[in-house]
Amino acid sequence: MAAMANEQEQFESLLASLMSPDNDVRNQSEAAYENIPTATKIQFLVRSFRNAEVPAESRQMAAVLLRRVISTYHDQVWPSLGAESQQWIKVELLNGIQQENTPLVQRRICDAASELARNLVDADGELLWTEILEFLFSCATSENVALKESALHIFNNHPGIFGNRQGHYLEVIKQMLAQCITEQQQLSVRILAAKAIISFMLAQGSDAATQKHFAHLIPPVIQACVESVRVGDDDTLLKSFIELEESVPKLVRPNLETVVVLALNIVEDTNLTDSWRQLGLEMIVTLAETAPAMLRKLPQYIPHIISKMLSMMVDLEEDPDWAMGDDVDDDDADSNAVAGESALDRFACGIGGKTMLPQIKTSIPPMLQNPDWRYRHAALMAISAVGEGCHKQMEAMLGQIVESVLPFLGDQHPRVRYATCNALGQMATDFAQTFERKFHQKVIPGLLAVLDDHDHPRVQAHAGAALVNFSEACPKNLLLPYLDAILTKLEVVLNQKIKELVPTGAKLVLEQMVTTLAAVADTSEETFLQYYDRFMPILKYIVQNANMKELRLLRGKTIECISLIGLAVGREKFSLDGNDVMQLLLKSQVNPNEQEDDDPQVSYMISAWGRMCKILGRDFQQYLPLVMGPTIKTASLKPEVALLDAEEAKTMTEDEGWEFVNLGEQQSFGIKTAGLEDKSTACQMLVCYAKELKEAFAEYTEEVAKIMVPLLKFYFHDMVRYTAAESMPLLLECVKDKGDEYISRMWSYMYPEMIKAVQTEPEVEILQEHMDSLSKCIEFLGSGCLTNEQMQEISKTLIDMLEEHFKRQADRQEKRKDEDYDDDVEENLQDEHQDDAYLLSKVSDVVHAILGTQREAGIPFFEQLLPHVVRLLSIERPWTDRQWGICVFDDVIEYLGPNSFKYQEYFVNPLLQFICDRSAEVRQAAAYGCGVMGKFGGPQYAQACLEAVPRLSAVIADPQSKSRDNLNATENAIAAVTKILQHNNSKLNLEELLPVWLSWLPVTEDKEEAVHVYSFLCDLIESNNPIILGVNNSNLPNLLAILAESFSSDALCEDENVLHRCIHIVKQIQSNNELWAACATQLATEHQQALFDALKMLEL
Repeated sequence: MAAMANEQEQFESLLASLMSPDNDVRNQSEAAYENIPTATKIQFLVRSFRNAEVPAESRQMAAVLLRRVISTYHDQVWPSLGAESQQWIKVELLNGIQQENTPLVQRRICDAASELARNLVDADGELLWTEILEFLFSCATSENVALKESALHIFNNHPGIFGNRQGHYLEVIKQMLAQCITEQQQLSVRILAAKAIISFMLAQGSDAATQKHFAHLIPPVIQACVESVRVGDDDTLLKSFIELEESVPKLVRPNLETVVVLALNIVEDTNLTDSWRQLGLEMIVTLAETAPAMLRKLPQYIPHIISKMLSMMVDLEEDPDWAMGDDVDDDDADSNAVAGESALDRFACGIGGKTMLPQIKTSIPPMLQNPDWRYRHAALMAISAVGEGCHKQMEAMLGQIVESVLPFLGDQHPRVRYATCNALGQMATDFAQTFERKFHQKVIPGLLAVLDDHDHPRVQAHAGAALVNFSEACPKNLLLPYLDAILTKLEVVLNQKIKELVPTGAKLVLEQMVTTLAAVADTSEETFLQYYDRFMPILKYIVQNANMKELRLLRGKTIECISLIGLAVGREKFSLDGNDVMQLLLKSQVNPNEQEDDDPQVSYMISAWGRMCKILGRDFQQYLPLVMGPTIKTASLKPEVALLDAEEAKTMTEDEGWEFVNLGEQQSFGIKTAGLEDKSTACQMLVCYAKELKEAFAEYTEEVAKIMVPLLKFYFHDMVRYTAAESMPLLLECVKDKGDEYISRMWSYMYPEMIKAVQTEPEVEILQEHMDSLSKCIEFLGSGCLTNEQMQEISKTLIDMLEEHFKRQADRQEKRKDEDYDDDVEENLQDEHQDDAYLLSKVSDVVHAILGTQREAGIPFFEQLLPHVVRLLSIERPWTDRQWGICVFDDVIEYLGPNSFKYQEYFVNPLLQFICDRSAEVRQAAAYGCGVMGKFGGPQYAQACLEAVPRLSAVIADPQSKSRDNLNATENAIAAVTKILQHNNSKLNLEELLPVWLSWLPVTEDKEEAVHVYSFLCDLIESNNPIILGVNNSNLPNLLAILAESFSSDALCEDENVLHRCIHIVKQIQSNNELWAACATQLATEHQQALFDALKMLEL
């Protein structure tokens, strides 16, 4: 016992050392703590927080560490402790809560108890610690405030504590929470009760019935929020309420006006700290993002809301040195001005331009005329902020906006000039190309003038940044007339800033000018050739001499600029200077073992090598051994992650680079985001190498695949997953010369993770790329690449997707019945529908890939999908469903041929019906299906072909058939009749149909289908078909005109063989001088020229 007591004392001393301010002491203590076996550690920790003689700080630390041990090691350690030890721990936790007199220690023991309870809910939802429920109810009804708070704290931490018995206790839970939230004496109890109610609501997920059952508790929760604001000690309740708005906004609806008024009162109260006022903004913005239609029902508050956001944006301090600063840091990131601007941006995107812009039009003009610079600055930043959310509405009045903004490029205050550059740059991006086309004559000279503002480098640099935005979106032909003026100005500024660099160390403008030069070169492309020799020496000088650590960013941007100029001017010009540049870049290459994690040169260098690869093509292979090291290292970067409780997350968020996602039940998942963009860039460059070098990249594919395949589920960064998916078919293509066995091994490694990525991807845009990648891999690998089990797995995955598709459509229909439904909601629903339709096209692509490569082996795969595909064909479904449903059956007919006839009961009637559908896209899919039915279906489809021809003819004969919207569908219909006439004509009268068919030609737009049409025409002409040639060759001028149209429209660009057949027919007619002369006189001049040009091609 004495030894045991001594060990306990030593442990309690160790606890104190863990909190030592001395790093060495603390590190030694942490190492000693980690070496203690976990089961022993638990015993020590429990005894420590239960020992009243241990200092409160150490008792608190013991409880915190116990919670962490339970959270991390429960499954490994708890079962091995034995029933007696387990019971002892449970009892000590509950006794500790009851007997602890220090509130903070008591709360930490509650945390440990709730964590243990969370881990003691089994797979069936049964809580294996029933005593804690009795304890919970007992404490909640106790007169002891501390115990009441403890019960609420445990429930707030773990609202799922009742497990599968929740339904049984539901009324008791409601009574307990209702009693605590209406407790009149203790505000702390009411606030904890409000948090517990919110946590319970959030824990219900999509269980709307339970949430509704507790909805009457929302008004007292709001009142508790009011009181917590009044006291101002703890903002966690308000943050919890914002989570409720985000997850279950409908619960707020009956009290929406009260919530909006509360939020506005918080924002308006200048006695509150900035962080509190910004939370008030967040309450409103969150509603605008999650329930905009609901908020639009309170139009009387919208002007007031916007006014408050603009007022926050005016909250700026005069800083005479601001515009002269050389380091652009984020010191003001938490300021009211930045918070107001961000809120305005998000509010506009959420509430919609139709609601937002009228208020902006009213508010901004007076601010622009205000003598106080802060108002002018705020007005201009507001124009930048609302562009995305008000895009459609602002586009119509862009001229008026630009005219009102441009004069402020000459404002007397530098920060207003800065804001003007910001507004112009943002509009150049938000209204890309439209803005550039309409306003280049005023915007470019205006920004160039600000580049002369040498006294205010921050403004000067921002003008350069705006010019980047403008150049990137500007059509080349519009930028070229200004090229000399832009580059002359950049050259002057660059030379001046290089001279200033050594004596002043000022680099902000120089960095920006290099970036601006790169953007201008990128857009001007080969026209930059004449300026190449003026700038390349300057850039090389910077790279050679900017060797100090503080100049790494400048050096990196210059490397980027050199590579973009090389890409712009092309290999021939770049190669003249190329050896020097390549050696310079190779010398700049950072050794992967020596590079610092925060070295900004790395990502620029990696991107530069990607561009060099595009310039040099296969010749870049020689540099791979030098560049792959840093690229691989950066692509392999593993981000630092952490699973923390809310308190720990709060302290770590203050560390730069950490971002947290709330997981509910007081837990947060954190990731250190530093380096993720570099990782993404490196992955993109690996894709670039694979795409450009193909087999020359083969020796690296195995290593790259081992990096990329796990990244298919790298949920920390969307672009990394997108790039990983993009790489899969490219890597397979790189190793095509390594033999079937090698390719098969690589595919076996890729496939399991690819299908899992499809099944679990949360973002629609990335899911589309995963599916595209899967389709491309299957098409590349061909027949036999999929086992029956794999095809079954893919079919199940697609079935799940189709069922989700139907569910989302039903959900959208329900939303149209919602009390808050309006035009803006419908617009969002249409956007969701478009995403769904595109996803459906990717489902069709996967089916196409499998049936196209596996043929009859794919029949079981298709038969599993069949009921869901048939469901797409229902006439009540959206036209996009019918379109892609028909496309699937088109593939069934094309790739299964006569074997497809056993499914004809499902698709023939819809196929015939949809030939005349109102949607051109559906008509096109149906027409294509009729064509493949004629070509591949065999004689059993003869009757269906007979029935299809009159319908197809009606589509072609329609007066609007050649309109832009209808042309593709019409030409598919012509091609369909062509295939039927050529391959399945047993029930047709060719003598009657061929003259009509000929009258439909030419076909010029659909290049793929044009091949079938002109191939058949060649067959008929070459066989001297009398119907086509006409009596005494009377149709020849018409036939030559048709062929001339095909040549001039480049209709046969996809099939050289058919093109040459057509030209040979023309040459044959030309060989008969008399016949040729007779025909030529009947041809239009442009047709004659097209024929002559085609004949010259034959000579070449």
